[in-house]
Amino acid sequence: MTTFPWSAALTNLWVTAAVVLAVMLVALGVALARGGRHDGIDIVWGAGFAAVAVTTLILSAGEGDAWRRWLITALTVVWGLRLAWHIGRRNHGKPEDKRYVEIMREAKGNPNLHAFRRVYLPQGAVMWVVSLPVQLGQYGTGGGVLTTVVTVLGVLSWCVGFFFETVGDAQLARFTADPANKGTVMDRGLWRYTRHPNYFGDAAVWWGLTLLALHHLPGLVGLVSAALMTWLLAKGTGAKLLESSIGERRPGYADYVRRTSGFIPMPPREPAHR
Repeated sequence: MTTFPWSAALTNLWVTAAVVLAVMLVALGVALARGGRHDGIDIVWGAGFAAVAVTTLILSAGEGDAWRRWLITALTVVWGLRLAWHIGRRNHGKPEDKRYVEIMREAKGNPNLHAFRRVYLPQGAVMWVVSLPVQLGQYGTGGGVLTTVVTVLGVLSWCVGFFFETVGDAQLARFTADPANKGTVMDRGLWRYTRHPNYFGDAAVWWGLTLLALHHLPGLVGLVSAALMTWLLAKGTGAKLLESSIGERRPGYADYVRRTSGFIPMPPREPAHR
């Protein structure tokens, strides 16, 4: 294990902060060109992480293990672009997400500044913090049994997470596309074991990327990032916010909540009734 290249890594953090800010400003510009529809930021979320990973790959040349740099970048880009594509396809032709409509209703003064302050700046800041494992993981070299173990566990966690969110999203898309399921609760496939397989999958992906950054002590900073992402998905703007109103639209949702794990996949408390 060599000395961690702090100077190069800190430079990387400043550059990626600028990249994230630029991404958010471009996203705001696109939103204004669309007549002020701001839910496009959900598409930018995944794509922004991909931009951070590629930027770091370029800047970290010669400062870390080449195979690890490419591995972290590839996993992040695959996850980010898949998520961006999925959300873009899901939202196409539908009304704007009501969360952003409510935010803009609260605007006082310049609505563009309000949108930047309430939507783009917070998401940009969270993106930069959550991406710390992707950035720090590409710097420094490491070896030994412990490094091998955490690397293998990291890849496995990423694979499990990617499976849950990809398959879960596909199962939900097929379910909602069937008119016969209108007004009913999706409790099949992975949704039988967790009410949010996609959110659990996202969390597992980021814990995997965090483990890949633990080949050096500075990678421990990434634990904060993974914990933040998990909290946002489970308690913050993810599952909790989604479930705050879904019960009103799905009469059987209360029973689904009673028998199904809220986040971590577990066997249902009792067999689902059809």
